[in-house]
Amino acid sequence: MKVLIVGSGGREHAIAQSAAKSPKVDKIYCAPGNAGIGQIAECVPIGAMEFEKLAAFAKGQAIDFTIIGMDDPLVGGIVDVFEAEGLKVFGPRKNAAILEGSKAFSKDLMKKYNIPTAAYETFDDPAKAISYLETAKLPIVLKADGLALGKGVLICNTLEEAKAGVKEIMEDKKFGAAGNHMVVEEFMTGREVSVLSFVDGKTIKIMSSAQDHKRAKDGDQGLNTGGMGTFSPSPFYTKEVDEFCRSHIYQATVDAMAAEGRPFTGIIFFGLMLTKEGPKVLEYNARFGDPEAQVVLPRMKNDMIEVMEACVEGRLSGIDLQFEDNAAVCVVLASDGYPVSYGKGFEICGLEKFEGAEGYYCFHAGTALKDGKIVTSGGRVLGVTAKGKDLKEARANAYKATEWVDFDNKYMRGDIGRAIDEAE
Repeated sequence: MKVLIVGSGGREHAIAQSAAKSPKVDKIYCAPGNAGIGQIAECVPIGAMEFEKLAAFAKGQAIDFTIIGMDDPLVGGIVDVFEAEGLKVFGPRKNAAILEGSKAFSKDLMKKYNIPTAAYETFDDPAKAISYLETAKLPIVLKADGLALGKGVLICNTLEEAKAGVKEIMEDKKFGAAGNHMVVEEFMTGREVSVLSFVDGKTIKIMSSAQDHKRAKDGDQGLNTGGMGTFSPSPFYTKEVDEFCRSHIYQATVDAMAAEGRPFTGIIFFGLMLTKEGPKVLEYNARFGDPEAQVVLPRMKNDMIEVMEACVEGRLSGIDLQFEDNAAVCVVLASDGYPVSYGKGFEICGLEKFEGAEGYYCFHAGTALKDGKIVTSGGRVLGVTAKGKDLKEARANAYKATEWVDFDNKYMRGDIGRAIDEAE
């Protein structure tokens, strides 16, 4: 079969690599792709938001199955466009992708269906938000309602910070139209855990847990980024946590979306906070996380295409989802200065060392092909992932592998997986 993947980052490279392992797949296309994806797929110069062009390409090339990797096209309704053309596509329709597209919607859904989450209020008037904050308990969390590349969340410790945050989100529109509405949420403390799942509208199958590092600098300092590294599984995602979430969060979310006339097919990413009162939902995403996909997919035993087809065809209940009994760690190699300003166009050396290296992966995020050479083209450049028998071995392997590649202004955190030691 012919497969089309929509997106251009490390997540899409991980998806492409899993698709390439499937005996069902003969040919992979990726739009727009990157230099790494281009080594296993044919990259097509069509943007992820060019829905009509993408659908026309899929029809013209007789694509059998399309996988949407990114949040923007899903929230924008790309699945509806493909389905209207009779094309088989993996991902939620627009009315279900709102689970990620609007934080206000997802918070209201959780409140209505008693899914554990932080207390909150929603505002579309900055003045009303500020008057509420003047009586609120601090610290407090401000969230831009819409998509903001994983960066539209501010944790405010003082009233002055909170007022400045309202101005930043709602008046200065730092996150664009995502800040037209804003959610003000109680500050929760505990361990953050990410849990990905496959969903077919009725049935949910849980993947292995993971834990992300969002801050740019060691010690969780610096600005929020799209993710500087991750590991799987999380040592804090215990059997008890899993049982609680299965009883009160996972199936409840799928059932709630169906009850609202928004059946969800695709990936639900549960961002969880393990509080003293029990697990609570921080956020939902409507697709694989990036870089969570880079540590979860390499550990999946199943044929990814088979699982995705089962989701689209409503027969996920018949799939026995299995993961390897090991661990994986991903360290992101970024351009120094990310996420603010950084240089591009530097040649990347040493990528060939990953060829044939069992249990080691180099997922391209911000790379391009220029004059026959692979160069940097973004803030997050590569995701170096390694497996190991346990988290400590996987972490040691991943950091060893970061030394195999080099480029000017290469930057990484030196403490990815710091929670591994804290779990002991």
